[in-house]
Amino acid sequence: MRTLLASMLLALAAVGATTAAAQTDQPATQRNLVETATEAGQFDTLVSLVQRAGLAGALSGDDKLTVFAPTDAAFRKVPQRTLSRLLRNRALLRRVLLHHVVAGDVKAEQVTALRSVRTLAGARVRIRVRDGVVYLNRSTRVVQPDVAASNGTIHVIDRVLLPPRR
Repeated sequence: MRTLLASMLLALAAVGATTAAAQTDQPATQRNLVETATEAGQFDTLVSLVQRAGLAGALSGDDKLTVFAPTDAAFRKVPQRTLSRLLRNRALLRRVLLHHVVAGDVKAEQVTALRSVRTLAGARVRIRVRDGVVYLNRSTRVVQPDVAASNGTIHVIDRVLLPPRR
């Protein structure tokens, strides 16, 4: 399974490197969410899964969105069995990924004033601020807020958010 994921990442990294190289003249805020994540270099797994799920176009469009983006390190915390299941089930993969996306451009200042947000997957994510740190669903931390993109904002998180079971 890790080999399959690694192969996917290598293939997508080659595409991402070409895309990032072509965009180096653009200011960061002219890059969309997918381009910004690709260029950051810490979201290779997320970007590959977004592409696999067929969501890259939606996250690259004109609609303003906010993405709570798990890093590659966050994906390494996900059990192998869960990753395998996501890779086999595109509908479930889309649901998990959309559980990280909120409609609108929600900056950190706004996030800290909320108790929860409804994701594009339909479920809510709880928000709590403790000692100046924003937590989602109790244990997921926002480790870097307000990464700007042309069509929204990325908030970097340290865990993958899994939606409630239906």
